[in-house]
Amino acid sequence: MHNSCTALALAISLASLSACSPNNTNNSSDKPVNADTAPPRVVIGTEEPWASEAIYFVLTDRFVDGDKSNNFEQQGADIDAGQWHSFNRHFDGPEGRSANVGYMGGDFKGLLNNAQYIQDMGFTAVWMTPIIDNPDAAFNGGDPVGYDQWGDGGKTGFHGYWGVNFYTLDEHLPSADLDYRQLNSALKQDFGLKTVLDIVGNHGSPSYTAPRQISNFGKLFAKDGTLIADHQNLHPTELSDDQPLHALYNRKPDVAQLSDFNENNPALVDYLVGSYLQWIDQGANAIRIDTIKHVPHHFWKTVADRIRAVHPGYFMFGESWNYDAAFIAEHTKPENGGVSVLDFPLQKAMFAMFGQAQAPYSEALNALHLNDGIYHNVYDLVTFYDNHDVQRLDADDKGFIDANNFLFTVRGIPQVYYGSEMGFERGMKEHQGSRNYYGEDNIKQAQKHPIHQALTRVAHLRKKLPALQRGVQVNIAFEENTAAFLRILETETGQQTALVLLNKGDSEHAFALSGLLSNGQWQAQVQGGTQTVSNHSLDISVPAHGIEVLVLNQANNNPELVALLDALATKASSDTTGTDGQNH
Repeated sequence: MHNSCTALALAISLASLSACSPNNTNNSSDKPVNADTAPPRVVIGTEEPWASEAIYFVLTDRFVDGDKSNNFEQQGADIDAGQWHSFNRHFDGPEGRSANVGYMGGDFKGLLNNAQYIQDMGFTAVWMTPIIDNPDAAFNGGDPVGYDQWGDGGKTGFHGYWGVNFYTLDEHLPSADLDYRQLNSALKQDFGLKTVLDIVGNHGSPSYTAPRQISNFGKLFAKDGTLIADHQNLHPTELSDDQPLHALYNRKPDVAQLSDFNENNPALVDYLVGSYLQWIDQGANAIRIDTIKHVPHHFWKTVADRIRAVHPGYFMFGESWNYDAAFIAEHTKPENGGVSVLDFPLQKAMFAMFGQAQAPYSEALNALHLNDGIYHNVYDLVTFYDNHDVQRLDADDKGFIDANNFLFTVRGIPQVYYGSEMGFERGMKEHQGSRNYYGEDNIKQAQKHPIHQALTRVAHLRKKLPALQRGVQVNIAFEENTAAFLRILETETGQQTALVLLNKGDSEHAFALSGLLSNGQWQAQVQGGTQTVSNHSLDISVPAHGIEVLVLNQANNNPELVALLDALATKASSDTTGTDGQNH
């Protein structure tokens, strides 16, 4: 994590704070706006540049088909009388529902054609599922897949996580005039969108239990197309040390029937790191790591060190699907690679707060970890309420609006899954339709949807307020249907404090706040106008399922808050070691 400082915590009576001392900030977007004379202290949650981003996540094959010539609809149809064809493998479910485990046509051109749509919502980065070559048929082994039935039998690698050549693009993604390098260049130059490369280091493709080996399942190819590994449809315990083609695989099963890479083999490490660097050199700005918890820490430390030796401070975040914060936080420690993680504990809380359960806002308190120092820096976590692995948020429109209002103002880097801007396939799991095709028709409908409109408002609000991107979080009150907290950013060049007021109730709520607020003229970002805080108190109403963010662009003058910030800044100055191991 580039220039991301060690998170320090200070438990206080009404607030939880975490901060780090600063290092060089050359980008003007890192600085608070309308700054008055800077105070002597520095209070900042993170200096990680990616804290300024908001990520839109697309399962590329399921987003938009922009080029029918790369659909390869007959691929695999020549195997066993077409039983293992790879395109459009449809399953019917109850009440007209459906799911699909085949390719459906989404590609680079479909993404680029709709980049303006993504940018207009306020997103600044796109995370695509893996781009590497996957098998050319459906898997003929494993447990059979079906509607709401988990298994890999009959499933394809449309998602990209079953790599067979980590140096080659999957043929379903590029067009004759649009490869990965060109896509990245166009997204950045024309739309200001960065890209996240999704990588796998744990496994390849399904590799055993089939009646016979078909297509390129269980195989691994070098950059020049040479076969360098082959599982040969053997159970991992049957692999032989005497067979060179088995050397890159472990001798134990792990995830389903996927070939499990031998992370202790230097040749395997070289192969994978080389592929990651190739795609970074073609324009990827950050990395998301799949199944990070399935591979020992030493492997990811090696990977991170080698990538950052070429690209200092390169931002990475991992998928460690576990709801124990102490467990997933281990990945964030410098000695384990110093990569951020997807915030599954907070996702669980958000699902409860904004889904059908309608849990109180206080559900989030134990998941925020502002004051316990579990994570190396909690402000660098990637936050989300659903994605392609977990169930889509089971909420009505108001629940999605409330979820986005929270996601874009709370600590962390927000990530939204494609279609959530209109509640697409809400409540569905993987084989119930959560990964279904989106398409141009839904994109047109989404732009008129109330979820989309509210999301666009809060995403743009975060985009313009540095305090919401990297300010420390001070909780004032988390109650049944309301939450109030501060985001505070104080640097050598200025100060910005944002007061966030959230209401997920069905009626207007009158906030009566006292303590921790600084006197002055606060700018209302949603309702407009100014709100005067005097005697460190404020009365203000927020509509049902609404949000208000009040901004103060001056030094804080509340004695209680100033004392807390002074103490925090003093403590932060005692630890100036960043995640890259350098002193700042």
